[in-house]
Amino acid sequence: MTTTPDTAAAKTMDICEIKAYLPHRYPMLLVDRVLAYEENKSITAIKNVTVNEEFFNGHFPHKPVMPGVLMIEAMAQTAALLSFKTMGIKPDENSVVYFVGIDNARFKRPVGPGDQLKMDIEIVRVSRGIWKYKAVGTVDGQTAVEADLMCTIRNAADASQPAAGQ
Repeated sequence: MTTTPDTAAAKTMDICEIKAYLPHRYPMLLVDRVLAYEENKSITAIKNVTVNEEFFNGHFPHKPVMPGVLMIEAMAQTAALLSFKTMGIKPDENSVVYFVGIDNARFKRPVGPGDQLKMDIEIVRVSRGIWKYKAVGTVDGQTAVEADLMCTIRNAADASQPAAGQ
């Protein structure tokens, strides 16, 4: 999957801008930098994995491995950034992004301290408030994780209500 837009026109995001779009904070903020994005299309971001991550204390002390669920979460956070940029809005304290589904998740190689997880996310479609993405995470050019993600953006006050179409 080739998702990195032309570097001459590439738009990027540093950690300060990422924090303006995502409510997550340490230890749950899992996107360090956006290398490039193109609204309505794709985004490429990175997560620098360090031995100082809290989850390595228990997963696993003798052979540190980033939990697969956190790799999926990092890709979902990256997808949320793309959605907000595509909609041209900054979320407020009432905006919440929820998973609606995760399909075809596959873990191809372990990710550990010193690795840089590069996440390529592509919008597949948007329908009735549900965003569907193709997500691939690589380390040194090797696929580490891939999945089809579905998310919806809701107002926190409406969060207890079913997503559109349910």
